[in-house]
Amino acid sequence: MAGSDRFDYIIVGGGSAGSVLANRLSADAGTSVLVLEAGHSDFKIDPFIHMPAALPFPIGSRFYDWGYESEPEPHMGGRRVYHARGKVLGGSSSINGMIFQRGNPLDFERWAADPGMANWDYAHCLPYFKRMETCLAGADMWRGGSGPLVLERGPATSPLFGAFFEAVQQAGFPLTDDVNGYRQEGFAPFDRNVHDGRRLSAARAYLHPVRKRKNLTVKTLTHVTGLRLDGNRVTGVEYKRAGSSSVRRADAPEVILCGGAINSPQVLQLAGIGPKEVLEGLGIPVVADLPGVGANMQDHLEVYLQHECTQPVSVGPWLKHRHKPRIGAEWLFLRRGVGATNHFEGGGFARSNDQVDYPNIMFHFLPIAIRYDGSQPAAEHGYQVHIGPMYSDVRGELKITSKDPFTHPALQFNYLSTENDRREWVEIIHTARKILSQPAFDAFNGGELSPGPSVRTDEEILDWVAKDAETALHPSCTAKMGTGDDAVLDPETLRVRGVEGLRVVDASSMPYVTNGNIYAPVMMLAEKAADLIAGNTPLGALDVPFYRHRADMPLWWPPTDPRNYTPDQAGANAQAPAREQH
Repeated sequence: MAGSDRFDYIIVGGGSAGSVLANRLSADAGTSVLVLEAGHSDFKIDPFIHMPAALPFPIGSRFYDWGYESEPEPHMGGRRVYHARGKVLGGSSSINGMIFQRGNPLDFERWAADPGMANWDYAHCLPYFKRMETCLAGADMWRGGSGPLVLERGPATSPLFGAFFEAVQQAGFPLTDDVNGYRQEGFAPFDRNVHDGRRLSAARAYLHPVRKRKNLTVKTLTHVTGLRLDGNRVTGVEYKRAGSSSVRRADAPEVILCGGAINSPQVLQLAGIGPKEVLEGLGIPVVADLPGVGANMQDHLEVYLQHECTQPVSVGPWLKHRHKPRIGAEWLFLRRGVGATNHFEGGGFARSNDQVDYPNIMFHFLPIAIRYDGSQPAAEHGYQVHIGPMYSDVRGELKITSKDPFTHPALQFNYLSTENDRREWVEIIHTARKILSQPAFDAFNGGELSPGPSVRTDEEILDWVAKDAETALHPSCTAKMGTGDDAVLDPETLRVRGVEGLRVVDASSMPYVTNGNIYAPVMMLAEKAADLIAGNTPLGALDVPFYRHRADMPLWWPPTDPRNYTPDQAGANAQAPAREQH
């Protein structure tokens, strides 16, 4: 084994959270920071990362993607669900759909409702959301104007987007000025991590601008194989670099796992930190028996509701091979044209019934009918919505199956396993069909391509979802912060319980998945964690108004289900501190 280098902080993972922490922690010139990323660099000349419209290419490629698969899902006919995760500097922010969604303010009220989590409410999270963003649509009391993440709002000006926004109103749903501002509920153009025609990943926004700092070292193609421990204290890491058979090591008083909701719990379990029965079954000495490591796994499942378009106004024909040279040239030399957009330019959030207290459906509308893998239906022109439940009560788990750090862990998400999840799916499909059948689409609607008119009954809908649904790529909550027996992290420090010198900062740290794409909440979490780790005074809470569907909504929710508030529960919350309702 080679000799050891020593740093003040070792960050395992150069993805979304790792890029933020590398930037903020290395701002102190007296602090040395090492970032270890298993993937390659996000080379500036790589169009498959930096061209927004090229997003289907990295997904499924071994060069960019970890290529995870779930175990056979028992409620989906035993099929395995593919899970793309970024294996490149910038992590999943270098291969995702570039949609910037904070989540609903009530998501963070739900976080704060758990014991010991009071400082994770919306008022305490909002200043960190604002610190990280430059919202080109305008800064205000909800939005930031001077952060590293420059957010361009989708133009959403094509005739199909116009029809969509008119249709949602005809179906009884509102528009909103900004889904990341005062009111999430409603439909609007989306903020996107696209700037000047290029993807603005976490690495581009946070890491590359500070790469020349003398106290910051970034190593790519470097796979962390284990944690170095002295009793229950983590003293560093062991790693292998691509092309080398030797194991190297780096030491630090603080190791921060930022590998995401799959990699971070895998590293923990390999180090003997996790459920005792899993570790002992593999002959791994137990350092800390933490049943929550790998448990509580949450995700968003989604389907595509696709329609044929009768007018030549979709993006479909541009995907033909003969157009690709023009698209590439326009993007390369002018940073404009079809290649300069992620196409996810608008959508919205809605409630599937009047008993739901805040939106449980997210819609992404696309002026094209296409899947993530690039496959298209037979129709030349089409459009679609991506839809799925935001607050499923389904819970999965992650378990390592080998001591080999290069062996993927077993992932069981248990999609469609609860009665409530199945009921919501039926409601969601009916809601989406209601919108797409409105008069606003009459001039474009050539009929439903997927699932098609043969899928009508509740049973047929659920069978189709089981056969056709894909992950929205939002795995989370596998090493959650909190104070209960199933919690892994101290919410005040993000330290791993029962272990010294080790923290986890990424999507696995979240206690509940948020409403929408999870990139923005992960970045916020990392911004806040940077202050907690560095010992900085946290940013002051911002108690600004935000939209609530019902004025009698309780301050916090029943711990098992945040959606189904009833008048009987009002009494149980009668002693909750009063807060002004808006």
